[in-house]
Amino acid sequence: MKNASLMQKILSWGVTVLTPFIILMLSIRILITPVFARVEYRMPGFPEDPFGFTFEDRLRWSEPSINYLVNSWDISYLETLKFDDGVSLFNDQELSHMEDVKVVVTAMRIVLTILVVGLLVSVIVAVRQGWRDDLLFAFRRGGWAVIGLIAAILLFVALNFNQLFTWFHQLFFESGTWQFYTSDTLIRLFPMRFWQDAFIFVGGLSLIFGILLIVFSRPTRSN
Repeated sequence: MKNASLMQKILSWGVTVLTPFIILMLSIRILITPVFARVEYRMPGFPEDPFGFTFEDRLRWSEPSINYLVNSWDISYLETLKFDDGVSLFNDQELSHMEDVKVVVTAMRIVLTILVVGLLVSVIVAVRQGWRDDLLFAFRRGGWAVIGLIAAILLFVALNFNQLFTWFHQLFFESGTWQFYTSDTLIRLFPMRFWQDAFIFVGGLSLIFGILLIVFSRPTRSN
């Protein structure tokens, strides 16, 4: 009985801990689609490109750039992208950074898959052992953890987004590899406003998932 009780507690807290990471990474994965860029470029007040990209240009060049991050293509795909005058879309530093970003995105997708499988196994075990109430409570705790985490991130976005953006890049990329000139294509396609709204989108979507999790994991009256 003692071993069963210990396993029940471990599984319960495991579900609670896994839930915020899964929700956050799932929201990020939803973000990494051309759909977000299409909507973002239409947002009121989105800055125009001072170097001449039109709305149509941004749509044209952002889609393959984003798709590259979540498919099996290697960097040669981006190397072949050229402006109408034959000049390469991205310079060597931009291409190198895109490779680095793809490594991070791929790792996140792998981790997300592993965590989802782990969560499903935990749910199956809990249901078979009759630990439904503990499972629901674990999901509720996870939902509240998501709300707390995202609230802190969104507060930081509001207070000092530039610092948060810098810390994020310092965490995942080597110094100097992620900073570009304003005339570089990556900045022209994805200015700071794009990333600020991306953080808000991920935070808002994660909050929705967290709230839904809390609502749907409430115990029924029969419990």
